[in-house]
Formats: sequence, structure tokens, C-alpha cells
Amino acid sequence: MPEGDTVYRTAEKLRSALLGKALTRCDVRVPRFAAVDLSGQVVDEVLARGKHLFIRVGDASIHSHLKMDGSWQVGRFRGPGYKVRIVLGTADTVAYGIDLGILEVLERSTDMDTVAHLGPDLLGEDWSAETAAANLMTDPQRPLAEALLDQRNLAGVGNVYANELCFLFGLRPSTAVSEVADPLRLASRAQKMLWANRSRVNRTTTGNTRRDEDLWVYGRGGEPCRRCGTSVVRDAEGDRVSYWCPRCQR
Repeated sequence: MPEGDTVYRTAEKLRSALLGKALTRCDVRVPRFAAVDLSGQVVDEVLARGKHLFIRVGDASIHSHLKMDGSWQVGRFRGPGYKVRIVLGTADTVAYGIDLGILEVLERSTDMDTVAHLGPDLLGEDWSAETAAANLMTDPQRPLAEALLDQRNLAGVGNVYANELCFLFGLRPSTAVSEVADPLRLASRAQKMLWANRSRVNRTTTGNTRRDEDLWVYGRGGEPCRRCGTSVVRDAEGDRVSYWCPRCQR
């Protein structure tokens, strides 16, 4: 599932493939921007901001968001063509934007206005654990997982990390934020988790990179808790699926 670490890694991949190269092909398959052709212009910057990605080409900025199923692939794409939202080619490579939840071409000078509402980026230069902690506590009665997922509080946490952080702090996803004893420690742990996984294709929150041993509770409904053996609960009634251990999480 794409979260801040996935976008960070995607930006690095696109940077390696496109940076400093002139586009020989620019095929935007979104009706509103289908006439945009940046061929002949040089890709001079690729930025990740939370879950948002910007590819800056001349005076334009290609803004994308992976949402739930999106991805950027470099090299040959073997999937169905209808999934491709954009194709960017250079003399020696090609990048495909697949199933992108958001794809738009913006004016470069104002592209950051799109993400001005975001909280500090867990993997960015503007990261501030103090600011993130303060943001989380602005609504003390808000469910913890919901507050962690709100990108206005801190940018980069998705559902996997939200559930894993709740487990590590012994609180259920539905617990009010006011129950967090040390918000600063929570924000700091979130940043450390994403930073540790920024270069891994298969993320881990347990410290174990082996398959089926890499996460504490996420995706493990009905399986034994790694700490106490109690069956992990899966709750799909809300907007996001939640997982927790009834014994380890109050």
C-alpha cells in the first residue's frame, strides 16, 4: 500500500531515470491535460511531499498522487494499456504512471500551493516532531488512527503505519488522542519507522524482514498476536480497515 516511504522511494527512482534528461515523449492520458506536450524540455527536479509527487519540467510541474493503487514504473510496462495515465520518455528510458489517483500539470511557480495544507513531512526537510505532536493534539477526542491519517497533522502516514503505531503504543485505533501519554514520542516513532523503510520495497515495523513476520497487526486479522498470542481483531466497518490485539491494546 503506497504510503510516505513508497512515494519517497518512487521519487528516487524517477530522479535516477529522468533527472537532467530532455523528454522525447510526453503522453498525458487525462482529458483535461491531453494537449500538454513537454517534449524537448529537461526534467530538472523530482520532489516528494508526503504522499504527493512532483516532476518539474521547464515551467511546468507534473503532480501525481498514488492513492490506493497507483505506481510509477520505469522501463518496459507489460500491463494493460488502459491503466497508463502518463508516459514520459527520454532517449534511453521511459516512465509510466499507472492507475494514478491524481494526475495534473501545474504551473511550476505555484505547484506547492497544492500541498500547502499538509503538516510536516515525515521524510522531508521540514520535519518537526514538535509541530506534528501539537497538530495531533488539536482535537483531543478524535480517534487516534484517524488523527494519524490526517495529512494536515503529519504528512506520510497511511493505514499500515497508523495501525502499527497504535499497536506499539498499546492503544486501539479508535482510542481518543487524549489517551496518548507522550504525543512527541509518538510523532518521533512515526518518523523513525518511515525513515527506516524509505529504501525497502517490503517494509517492516517489527524489525524482521522475513515474509509474514514483518508487521505486528496490519493484515493479520484472526492470526495470533506476536506478543501475547491473542487473535488479532479485524474491523472493516469504518472508512479504513483496522487491526488490533484485544489484550495488548487498551
